Amino acid sequence: MSNLMESVEQSCDSADAPCSAIETILSPRVADLGGFSVRRLLPTAKRKMVGPWIFFDEMGPADFPAGQGINVLPHPHIGLATVTYLFEGEILHRDSVGSCQPIRPGDINLMVAGSGIAHSERERPEITATDHRLHGLQLWLALPETDEETAPAFHHYSNDDIPSLEIDGVPVRVMIGSAYGVTSPVPQFCKTLYLEATLEAGQTLTLPEAPERAVYIASGALQAHGSELPTHSMTVFSSEPGVAITATEDSRIAVIGGEPLGKRFIEWNFVSSSKARIDQAREDWRAGRFEKVVGDEEEFIPY
Repeated sequence: MSNLMESVEQSCDSADAPCSAIETILSPRVADLGGFSVRRLLPTAKRKMVGPWIFFDEMGPADFPAGQGINVLPHPHIGLATVTYLFEGEILHRDSVGSCQPIRPGDINLMVAGSGIAHSERERPEITATDHRLHGLQLWLALPETDEETAPAFHHYSNDDIPSLEIDGVPVRVMIGSAYGVTSPVPQFCKTLYLEATLEAGQTLTLPEAPERAVYIASGALQAHGSELPTHSMTVFSSEPGVAITATEDSRIAVIGGEPLGKRFIEWNFVSSSKARIDQAREDWRAGRFEKVVGDEEEFIPY
């Protein structure tokens, strides 16, 4: 999805580390985009990235009346891979490599921008014909420098393709990377972690180890090492082993992490280790040098 906020980096609230296991607790900046709320956790002034993850938004939940819905016009990306994951609703993805794929709850979409891709996110007429709801996560992965100019590509995995298991009674889905002895089929460009878990009140989950990692609470609330972690917060944990979280109410969480990649520049929908490369991408978009979105060639977001 396009970065729809005026500023990419958000000055969200954060709490200092209360113990050695917790590095920081982030609270989101919330923006109302015309009846469609977005909560942004990354990047912030306090924390730019967690592993390769450089952008983390929760979109919605938004309730649309018949005739309305999400309608993101074609826009470009470079130097990153986007992940779209829905809790409710459906988005129709089209891009400049010819993909046309409805995204539904539980599916994983990985769009690799690399040297440059354009895409749009809309809704099918069958969806907008009735009242409907949309709710999900939009995440961006920075690519390692060796892969920043890789050929653009699109990968889609349905709900049934994602490995799931129970850890001490807690249902876990490993969306990207390896955890708890299972590995996701979704491609990685460096060590990457992304999983979902749903905990009932009182249940405890020991986090998988990773060089960097964080937990986002989409619903519910947690406790960890004596700290209360509220709904919509993101807690960045240290890499020490044996870190566990306990649900104080029924909760749905996302765990992200992986290998740190070093400094990245981010402007609008562009990510790169080189500021000059972002400048070039901006001029390429303005000059119409990106490939057009197949099946959605007439409109675009200007920049």
